[in-house]
Amino acid sequence: MSSSAGSAPAPAAGPGTGPAAAPAAAAPTRRGTPAREALQGAITAIAAAGCHTPRLDAELLLAHVLAVSRERLLTDSRLLVEGPSVRAFQDAVRRRAVGREPVAYILGRRSFRHLDLAVDPRALIPRPETELLVEIAVARLPEGAAVLDVGTGSGAVALALAHERPDLRVSASDRSPAALALAAENAQRLGLRVTFLESDLLAHVPDAFHAVLANLPYVPDPHRATLAPEILRYEPPEALFAGPHGLDLIRALLAQAAARPRLRLLALEHGADQAPAVADLLAGAAFVDIETLNDLAGLPRVTVGMR
Repeated sequence: MSSSAGSAPAPAAGPGTGPAAAPAAAAPTRRGTPAREALQGAITAIAAAGCHTPRLDAELLLAHVLAVSRERLLTDSRLLVEGPSVRAFQDAVRRRAVGREPVAYILGRRSFRHLDLAVDPRALIPRPETELLVEIAVARLPEGAAVLDVGTGSGAVALALAHERPDLRVSASDRSPAALALAAENAQRLGLRVTFLESDLLAHVPDAFHAVLANLPYVPDPHRATLAPEILRYEPPEALFAGPHGLDLIRALLAQAAARPRLRLLALEHGADQAPAVADLLAGAAFVDIETLNDLAGLPRVTVGMR
């Protein structure tokens, strides 16, 4: 006899009665923190500490830790902060936000012109406005001229000149052996030829130079309290301060330059309000055709004298 037209429903499977239902798919576990999320947290922490450029600082620190470009931080949604990078980034942000350590010292490097320089507390961090000294020398010095960078610090000006004008005979001096060691390390790593001299201004330098460029300390002593914590706590004070009006070392250099007949060009970086005083000092040292050039912010930054 045939079976009935509608069969009864099969009994529900139980233990031992048939295959168990497949478990629900587990949600994927996140292996780290999205870079954008980590970046925003760092920006908040650095801004709360009173730093003036929290986004830039955070981007530079995270890009360094992850060994990627700043552009990739913003465009790669799959980029994660994970593993050892988590602690490294936390430590970097803490140094910046809590310790107010300069970003350049945390990274151990700073870009200047077309070079990537090693930097540390042995020398002042190179500033963008100092690039104006290089621009002047590149444009004005004759082929094969001998040029001296006085107060070289990390070697930024001298090394940029050697890189952009390989025809020049470039020397650099500093009274700090530690700063000179840093500059020499940069020269060796970059493969650039610069002669380094330990000297207090021109005291131990031969009268053999066509041009002198100098970014000497020019912050007036009374302005010490107005400087940011990252400057006061970390950068060498001997590279910052120069007497009650900030002109002590510039004045001393020009007194020495007055007795250097071979010297034809002298360019001095200075504070935005010091240009008239520096121009008078250049005139007193027998320089003529004196002019002051503005930096990219439109501030009077470098005064040049010719002979």
